[in-house]
Amino acid sequence: MPIIKSAKKRVKVTEKKTAQNREWKNKLKTAIKDFENAVETGNKEEAEEQLRETIKVIDKAVSRNIIHKNNAARKKSRLTKMYNNM
Repeated sequence: MPIIKSAKKRVKVTEKKTAQNREWKNKLKTAIKDFENAVETGNKEEAEEQLRETIKVIDKAVSRNIIHKNNAARKKSRLTKMYNNM
């Protein structure tokens, strides 16, 4: 355990940020899975709505430095390709 006050604060801040990052990653994975399920069912309208929502979540994750912008571009490209091949 840290003894110095600033080190104690860093531990608190790190735990809080880790929890937030984990929450956003879970939100991202859930959105992607929901989109993939919509594509599997073959419902084009639902898949289109899920694609928009998923891309929005991906972009927000990039703006919050949860994932790298190239990783986001790759994910969006793959999801769009999946939608176009329905």
